[in-house]
Amino acid sequence: METPLVLSAAVEGVVDEAVLRKICREAEMQVGAVYGRSGKSHLRQRIHGYNQAASHHWWVVLVDLNNEAVCAPQLKAAWAPHPSEKLIFRVAVRSVEAWLLADRESIAKFLAVPLQRVPIDPEDLPNPKQTMIELAKSSHKREIREDTVPRAAGGHSEGAAYASRMIEFVENYWRPDIAAHTSDSLRRCIKRLKEIQQRYKEAQRVTYKIDVHDISDVGTVCPLVRSACPATGRNAASL
Repeated sequence: METPLVLSAAVEGVVDEAVLRKICREAEMQVGAVYGRSGKSHLRQRIHGYNQAASHHWWVVLVDLNNEAVCAPQLKAAWAPHPSEKLIFRVAVRSVEAWLLADRESIAKFLAVPLQRVPIDPEDLPNPKQTMIELAKSSHKREIREDTVPRAAGGHSEGAAYASRMIEFVENYWRPDIAAHTSDSLRRCIKRLKEIQQRYKEAQRVTYKIDVHDISDVGTVCPLVRSACPATGRNAASL
């Protein structure tokens, strides 16, 4: 029986974690322990350790491009110039909110805003998270506005329940396969995960065939199995 590949993960925050878990499920993978969740700078300080750990076990690191680099390859080269064989380093352009906005119909319904207000090319936005909050401001649902939009005098960049609302959307409404048609960085991420899972499945099948072959040949290599049973006179391999 085939078992899914279990990955360790490192992300910037809890919304990123929900997104990563969802797309890994789409790729028939499973996310095990998750590290980070304390912002981008925290992740940056620990990337060397994650890369070292990936010498022995599969790891996936998901970070936002933001405005730190011109493109995803440039950011990857800066963070992990010599990635381990089992490190999957993926970059959301320019943040995971762009991946969520890429499923335009679902996010429009969830936020209760007209579809035409949702950007067609979310990866071209300078700040997809701010776009998400601006959309929520015009929501027909009071609870969406109160949970997602920051209070004017609060000094925060997002509403108190922003993360909870985004996680709710990811888990119940977001369609990564649809969003991937619009978001190229998401499409590439899903493609890479599926490629690795396929390699893992093929390796499992080879191991299974070897194990079955060894069992079928056990009578030729084990003296006990080759000998006849004293009680029945039959070869033990036929019992």
